[in-house]
Amino acid sequence: MGRQTVKANVRTGSRAVFGRLPLVCGLLVAAGWVCSCKPGNAGADGSTPAPVESDTAKYLYDIRTDSLDVAGYRVRRGDNLSLILSGLKLSGGSGAVLRATDSLLDPGKLYEGLTYQVLSTRDSVPQVRHLVFARSRTEHVVVDLTGDSVRARLYRKEIREQQRCVEASVRTSLWRAMEARGIDPMLAIYLSDIFAWQIDFFELQPADSFRVLYTESFIDDTVSLKLSVDAALFIHQGRTYTAIPFAQDSLPEFFDAEGQSLRRAFLKAPLDFFRITSRFSNSRFHPVLKYYRAHHGVDYAAPAGTPVRAVGDGTVTARGFQEGGGGNYVKIRHNAVYATAYMHLQGFARGLSVGRHVRQGEVIGYVGSTGLSTGPHLDFRVYKNGTPVNPLAMESPSACPVRPELRDSFERAKRQFIQKLGGPACGDSIPSLPDDDRRLPFGNTNEDDTGTNG
Repeated sequence: MGRQTVKANVRTGSRAVFGRLPLVCGLLVAAGWVCSCKPGNAGADGSTPAPVESDTAKYLYDIRTDSLDVAGYRVRRGDNLSLILSGLKLSGGSGAVLRATDSLLDPGKLYEGLTYQVLSTRDSVPQVRHLVFARSRTEHVVVDLTGDSVRARLYRKEIREQQRCVEASVRTSLWRAMEARGIDPMLAIYLSDIFAWQIDFFELQPADSFRVLYTESFIDDTVSLKLSVDAALFIHQGRTYTAIPFAQDSLPEFFDAEGQSLRRAFLKAPLDFFRITSRFSNSRFHPVLKYYRAHHGVDYAAPAGTPVRAVGDGTVTARGFQEGGGGNYVKIRHNAVYATAYMHLQGFARGLSVGRHVRQGEVIGYVGSTGLSTGPHLDFRVYKNGTPVNPLAMESPSACPVRPELRDSFERAKRQFIQKLGGPACGDSIPSLPDDDRRLPFGNTNEDDTGTNG
């Protein structure tokens, strides 16, 4: 009896609902809604409505990926575009993709380590809907396989730039000072390049300090793409050195507060951040020969394979091997007065030959231990009019200063960057350009690290 009552009530309720259904639809239509009494989720014309945009929608390279599986891969040694496409089992074959990407994707530049992504449906038998091939860290070729024909386009990731400032005291090394503040240590290399002649980075003191305004570029808002120094102040052994960017003759470079170029005819050293083990001397005890003799160079200890750079523009006059002496060596004539030599090299830079012109900072070889040597190091020598001179005591003329007709423009640029270096982003204010004998108000910015000067 109870079961029959339940069935009767269900039937009565069903008749009540369906009896009122036309009335409900009519009211919805009157209110401006479209009511479909057909089963399923199709529209009034039988078509499937477009997906509703929501805050949770996911996009990749401007492709909506909510209903797609995304798989990432790396190009392996021996891979080429045809081989990669043949392994994807594309419904239309790989020929159409090759034709569509012909002008955007150079098969010869699809080298090992580059990434590519495959976007497929989530069916029992997945269908590839999109392909994305990286041309670089910022450029990707996107292949659309959803239409009647294959289409390809170039997608460029947005590069976001952020200007930052860092200041610190150098207790041990510039590299460690950067690491202690969570800054990419590559900034230390850029800073040392800027002050390559003014500051001896092998002789940094615990009281030395610096302040750098720099720009960092990002992709995907998190991946650092590059760093560039905008301006800098460096206190070294009680003197303040300034680096102000300015361009004349369309060539941007750094100048000091007086408008003198920081670029010199010679770099201070042919290596970055490595210690000096032997200095210029007329009488040094030779560690191999075991007797005293002249050592008219400077020895820089560094790991084997460390790049060695030409300290100035010049022409290679010798490249060879000196048995029982300097081992692999390179000699460069810079002008009618100066020449330099680089000895005990592990090997030479590719393409380096006698007669070739090299530029300042260009890699010419690599630290080794060839010849009479007890370990990896570089023996660096400088000759003035054929006579060896002490590289650490040598003065070098600067490049062209700011020209008189550009002086006003330089002064405006100098004020602008000094103001930024003293702005809120850098902490303490700098009321005016500091003199050589006045300390910058950097405050207590010592980093807690240990080690040796680097």
